[in-house]
Amino acid sequence: MSANELQQSSKPSNHWSAQMRWAADVAPMAVLLLGADGRLDYANASARRLAARLDATLDESDALACLLALGTDAEWAMASAQGHSRREVELRAGFTVAVEAFCGSGDNAGLRFLALTDISLRSERERQLQQRHDELERAYRSLSGAQEQLLQSEKMASIGQLAAGVAHEINNPIGYVHSNIGTLRDYMASLFGMIDAYALAMAAPDPAVHRDELRAQREKLDIEFILGDLPQLLEESREGIERVTRIVQDLKEFSHVGRNETMRPSDLIKGLESTLNIVWNDLKYKVKLDKIYSEMPAVECLPSEINQVFMNLLINAGQSITERGTITLACGQENGEAWVSIADSGCGIAEETLGRIFDPFFTTKPIGSGTGLGLAICYRIVEKHHGHIDVQSAVGRGTTFRVVLPIKQPDVADSVA
Repeated sequence: MSANELQQSSKPSNHWSAQMRWAADVAPMAVLLLGADGRLDYANASARRLAARLDATLDESDALACLLALGTDAEWAMASAQGHSRREVELRAGFTVAVEAFCGSGDNAGLRFLALTDISLRSERERQLQQRHDELERAYRSLSGAQEQLLQSEKMASIGQLAAGVAHEINNPIGYVHSNIGTLRDYMASLFGMIDAYALAMAAPDPAVHRDELRAQREKLDIEFILGDLPQLLEESREGIERVTRIVQDLKEFSHVGRNETMRPSDLIKGLESTLNIVWNDLKYKVKLDKIYSEMPAVECLPSEINQVFMNLLINAGQSITERGTITLACGQENGEAWVSIADSGCGIAEETLGRIFDPFFTTKPIGSGTGLGLAICYRIVEKHHGHIDVQSAVGRGTTFRVVLPIKQPDVADSVA
């Protein structure tokens, strides 16, 4: 459309009723009314202002023609089929408009109009929001990685603190297995000597002649004692090797990095026992252990992380007992939840301190004896499993921690709700 043809575009045409032109005038968006011939009939004040912003070097007629060109053949075809079409056009950097095309029907068939809305501010806000979202997502990934590293560091620190005890627990069975092997070597020498004596006797013309000699050698080598002691010696050695294997396997499972681990049904009692196996050397000289176990279902969880919770609680329970005391382990299930409690008869926790024990870096232990992260990590792990930790304590009477976990983890949708 030429500039001359647009000269009167701001004046009313007979194609549109007075009511429609009034509606266009009061509309906050830019409105371009087209007649049946496709020419611009009317442009409201908002359209003229938008045209002026489009390009300061163009006169109003040319600028309006540029706005009119935003209604492409594809837009009109869609509007004709559906009555309305919409798209967003970035005219230049920081200047975006929403272009909506409308086609009349019935008595108004052939009439068309464009509505243009400046959405630059909204687009900029959306861009900033997306940028902020991307930044938060990166920060979340970084934080998740830091949390995982912190969990693993605390886990390895716990193992480091118990390293001497674990080494002692391994050294004991290795020591008596080594001793048993020395004894076994002596037994085998005696048995082989006896076998050789029997072989010589059997090779003689009259083996019966050597009967008394064989009996005397059998008594000298104490073969009867060897035959009785040998099965027990082998059984003790087997138990010692199994003990070492069990400790090493428990350490391997405990130190496992659960980066790609998924929640799976697990035996909480087995996990508690394997963790107890690791820390037992730190407890056995001052702790009497009571176990009150009831039948438990498999609980959906990350076993390596739940074992970390058990270890921290067991270590704390042992450290709260100065000379002699009792640790009671109990478990059960109710209302779709499983629970494990670790109770000690130690020094207890003061009431004013009880509310802060799960705060990161808060500790009542002497400097160098704790990082203040153990219970904070326990809390985070249990919360991650959609469970909770209950604690009851009284100074001088001991403390009870109760870890409660859902037997089956809730669905993602339920969790969000």
